[in-house]
Amino acid sequence: RARDPSAQFQLIAPRQENHEYYADHHPGPLPDFGEELFFIRTNSGGRTFRLVAAPVRQPGPEYWRETIPNRPDVMLATAEVFEDHLVLLEREGGLPHLRIVDLRADARNGLASSHRIEFTEPAYNVSLGDNPEFDVSHVRFHYDSFVTARSVLDYDVGSRDRVLRKRQPVLGGYDPSQYVSGRLEATASDGTRIPISLVYRRDTPLDGGAPLLLYGYGSYGISVPVNFNSNRLSLLDRGVIYAVAHVRGGGELGKPWHDAGRMKQKQNTFTDFIAAAEHLIAEHYTSPQKLAIQGGSAGGLLTGAVTNERPDLFGVVLSQVPFVDVLNTMLDAGLPLTVGEYEEWGNPQISEEYFRIKEYCPYTNLEPKAYPAMLLKAALNDSQVMYWEPAKYVAKLRSLKTDSSPLLLKINMGAGHGGASGRYDYLREIALDYAFLLTQLGIRD
Repeated sequence: RARDPSAQFQLIAPRQENHEYYADHHPGPLPDFGEELFFIRTNSGGRTFRLVAAPVRQPGPEYWRETIPNRPDVMLATAEVFEDHLVLLEREGGLPHLRIVDLRADARNGLASSHRIEFTEPAYNVSLGDNPEFDVSHVRFHYDSFVTARSVLDYDVGSRDRVLRKRQPVLGGYDPSQYVSGRLEATASDGTRIPISLVYRRDTPLDGGAPLLLYGYGSYGISVPVNFNSNRLSLLDRGVIYAVAHVRGGGELGKPWHDAGRMKQKQNTFTDFIAAAEHLIAEHYTSPQKLAIQGGSAGGLLTGAVTNERPDLFGVVLSQVPFVDVLNTMLDAGLPLTVGEYEEWGNPQISEEYFRIKEYCPYTNLEPKAYPAMLLKAALNDSQVMYWEPAKYVAKLRSLKTDSSPLLLKINMGAGHGGASGRYDYLREIALDYAFLLTQLGIRD
């Protein structure tokens, strides 16, 4: 207890392999529970988590009472406890959702006494804001989308009214009505539906002739948010469509989505991205000559792998600090990150896993053939992807490629994995990316 700093810690549940749980405190009393209790988010019932409650005096797993059951298609990402309600951050269908659970109704059956906050845009990003007070009737959250600038809102859990407290100003006469966001689904080679989020200027022709920049990541269970970025308007106003492929390996559809794109399932990340690209072409958003792709770090691994597999599908490739020499890097167990990464890529000291990584490693699979125009960027002080990885990749590719398309390497001598840290230096890096992209797409204005 916080009021007794000299007291001994109390165990809730002993350590168990692959078991994660997160506890939050409620002083009680609550209907059907009565006493002081913990709400515990646990994956003991499935990889997408569930919510249980237990009395503080007996918090062990044998006393856990289920409040929100495990739902295989819904990732319970966060549970925040208030006096009269819970706020759950869930992920379903590739989108985040906020669910309000009324604790004064029936805490034993949280779904029956709950509702989600409704949002009208087809693709968006939402997250919980700062909620330091326990006994309040509203919830503060952050919302944005490809079209709507970052906003802070308060939501009254009783009346279900929301109040806009602050919205990020966008200079230059920005008019959100001039832009359209959308949500598509591509079908992967194994039948899995892959979400795609996209945005474009309303007057952009959708006849297959528009340039399109497709972004992907797909690793570590990290979700690519559908968020607002004023820098992107420079592309949209020039007729470029921007899209994100929410491929397996990321976290957009919860832990199972991550599991389906790592270790022996890693190839799904690449085939999903290719399926997304083919779907955008088939739906007449763009063409292979006008399709550019972008990824950084593990997303650079993605762009490298799919470019090896389908160089005919892309016209331009932008790779920031790309993890392109996976096999050699993972063979060096002396590097600080290597052993911890075994759970993502596998351990190449094991024969089966060695050959599995070798199948998709971008550097290992370079061949004499034509490649798209490419810009690769590295940083001298990068502690995660060493600068020599993209440098040796470019050197090998220059000796093999049979085309005359540009292949550029830029190393920032004063930056790390995240790129330049100063505001204006950061904008200059983006300007270089956009200048290369627009030049290769034939956009001169």
